[in-house]
Amino acid sequence: MVKKLLLVMLLVISSPFSLAAQSEQDPKYEGIEITVNVNQASAQELADLLSGVGLKKAEAIVEYREEHGNFKSVDALVNVKGIGEALLERNRDRIKL
Repeated sequence: MVKKLLLVMLLVISSPFSLAAQSEQDPKYEGIEITVNVNQASAQELADLLSGVGLKKAEAIVEYREEHGNFKSVDALVNVKGIGEALLERNRDRIKL
């Protein structure tokens, strides 16, 4: 009985972590090739369509674009605070100019 109770508690505690891992990519986009034009997209569109980019980073991309003009290359995104090489590589196939 104690083993069953411990197992149930473990499952209840760990379920939010497994749900969080599954929710990183929106299932409604599964199987669809996603691309986003970083020179035209809104912050919300960037947050929705780029992996690992939340609204705060997406707003930083839009702000950088408004201050410095359109991105001339995908690699220029690393100039945006919070966007590093790893994040850029994870999304390289999705980013269009």
